[in-house]
Amino acid sequence: MDARQIIARVRDGGGLPADAARWFADGLASGEVTDAQAGAFAMAVFLNGLPVEERVGWTLAMRDSGQVLQWDMPGPIVDKHSTGGIGDVTSLLLAPALAACGAYVPMISGRGLGHTGGTLDKLEAIPGYKVDQSSDALTRILREVGCAIVGANADIAPADRRLYAIRDVTGTVESIDLITASILSKKLAAGLEALVLDVKVGSGAFMKTLDRARALARSLVDTANGAGCKTSALITDMSQPLAAAAGNALEVIEVMETLTGQAISQPLWDTTVALGGEALVLAGLAEDALEGEDQIAEALDSGRAAEIFGQMVAALGGPHDFVEHYPDRLPAAAVVREVKAPEGGFIAAIDGEALGHAVVHLGGGRLKGGDRINPAVGLSDLAPIGEPVAAGEAFALVHAASDADADRAVAEVLAAYRIAPEAPDEPELIIERIA
Repeated sequence: MDARQIIARVRDGGGLPADAARWFADGLASGEVTDAQAGAFAMAVFLNGLPVEERVGWTLAMRDSGQVLQWDMPGPIVDKHSTGGIGDVTSLLLAPALAACGAYVPMISGRGLGHTGGTLDKLEAIPGYKVDQSSDALTRILREVGCAIVGANADIAPADRRLYAIRDVTGTVESIDLITASILSKKLAAGLEALVLDVKVGSGAFMKTLDRARALARSLVDTANGAGCKTSALITDMSQPLAAAAGNALEVIEVMETLTGQAISQPLWDTTVALGGEALVLAGLAEDALEGEDQIAEALDSGRAAEIFGQMVAALGGPHDFVEHYPDRLPAAAVVREVKAPEGGFIAAIDGEALGHAVVHLGGGRLKGGDRINPAVGLSDLAPIGEPVAAGEAFALVHAASDADADRAVAEVLAAYRIAPEAPDEPELIIERIA
């Protein structure tokens, strides 16, 4: 067996048998498969697709190209994955809430991609928080705290790390089969028993249409269940930021306000509770979604999730008093500027992707690999769709490192918002369940 034979078979519609999938994934990890061959393989899959059973086989082959974590915990191993959006900080709320309900959550997360924020980048806004942990350290923290949000080490799905970079330069990023295998190979390598997926749709998501989001959700759910991990998905709205902030430290502040009950972002709360309810059912910790949602809401309401979040931060190198003193522990931008409505009316539509790019241009994301992130910059107090505004009234705040950056961001935010004389229909938050 060699790379050329496998590529030609997939190219000609002959499929990807399990043994060929394993050989190719191992070749990606070892370097035996060249970059040119990896690109040709990705294009062959992009053009011809993979049926469910072959997608399962390819996902498992990618998972098995590296270390697969194994656990001996007194409760189920559970996780959540989001396909990405603006102001999407549900992971930071849900991991400790699930732990408070008896689950163990080894959440292996990623960094910002394109216009969307990354969970690891948000957590690294907390001084001292170390996302890189050994397997032994992760096991210890998980046993002691119940959850740990960390990055993937070099031994987790190395075939995906190689193919991921090649897809970006070969025009194959949009392949649902490759997206599915990329997401799930890393999640399954974390040794999960149950997984809930948050598939975003709308202007701030990678999937702009419901049909496209539904296809991805169906692919993810069928593949994960086929690989032996109990999985369901919610398709949720991303036609506007989920939280009222976008930017690493600013999003952490909103998380802490929600965890401590100081200020509740209702869409963020509702999405977290809905995903948590699904996860607890999959994990066997709730009879149905309503019971699971009640458990998650109680964990958040009681302060137990906040307590566990604080324990996680301390265990991963952050301040031991972070929950009590988070405003003093997070960086703040030098310049804060109001974005004022040019006319009165109602917020009618928001270009979420444009807001994400505004944060990137402020320095809150990466324009190219290796760029350093400024955790203090971003947007806050973002008015939602349907909110009335008067001419000259502020409907967002820009947090910038300089006046010039602030001026540019104000213009970008103004361009991303549409104000109309009539109140629009507010978007539905939880659109569909896929199981």
